[in-house]
Amino acid sequence: MIFESHAHYDDDAFAEDRDALLSSMKENGIEYIVNVSSDIASVNTTLLLAEKYDFVYAAVGIHPSDTQGLNEETFSWLKEQACREKVVAIGEIGLDYHWKEPEPNYQKKWFSRQLQMAVEINKPVIIHSRDAAADTLSILRDCENRLALPELKGVIHCYSYSKEMAKTFLNLGWYFGIGGVITFANAKKLVETVEYLPLESILLETDCPYLSPVPNRGKRNSSLNIPLVAKKIAEIKQVSYDTVIEITNQNAKKLFLNQ
Repeated sequence: MIFESHAHYDDDAFAEDRDALLSSMKENGIEYIVNVSSDIASVNTTLLLAEKYDFVYAAVGIHPSDTQGLNEETFSWLKEQACREKVVAIGEIGLDYHWKEPEPNYQKKWFSRQLQMAVEINKPVIIHSRDAAADTLSILRDCENRLALPELKGVIHCYSYSKEMAKTFLNLGWYFGIGGVITFANAKKLVETVEYLPLESILLETDCPYLSPVPNRGKRNSSLNIPLVAKKIAEIKQVSYDTVIEITNQNAKKLFLNQ
């Protein structure tokens, strides 16, 4: 059975068939899904999905591009939501320098605050890092050193950096979220990274409704496309498809469910 580690089923792209699609997951081999929030509104909708479906878990956090919605009041509210039983991670949080706003120091402030929150309530983090590898790594190390908490753990979602940078994150004990991009023709750098990484450090994800794998690129993505990702990983790693599914399932359960 497949563990989908990063989805956005509360997105408007699923408005017309969300219930039917989610109801079909078990029969299509999807055991668990982590639905991930990105702003204040999606924290609420993510929690509602987790309440409605027993196999859906929630991650709550504010995406770097949406941190302008954070202040002391909303942050306190966020921490309250993060303590709910079906919340298994804080995310997606991090840094995104692809866009000019919010400015980097503002993103760094709320990334650090949300990391500290995760530590305080003992939950892993789902990190969004785009064009910001050095600062992401610096803040993670600072958080671990300043708080003396080497047990800070989580996943670098939609990993997009080099194999050399992956070595650094791997040495810190982080997981790597791998999705549809691995099937793209221009994914040479990611293929090299996946070839290098131990399977025990990989999580399967879609980031749906975005980033559909080939041959469905450009269409709405869903967890039903994960087998295409797993097959590509199996090809790169020269292992069986079933091995990829089994080990990534175990990885996700260890990180999110403490199993």
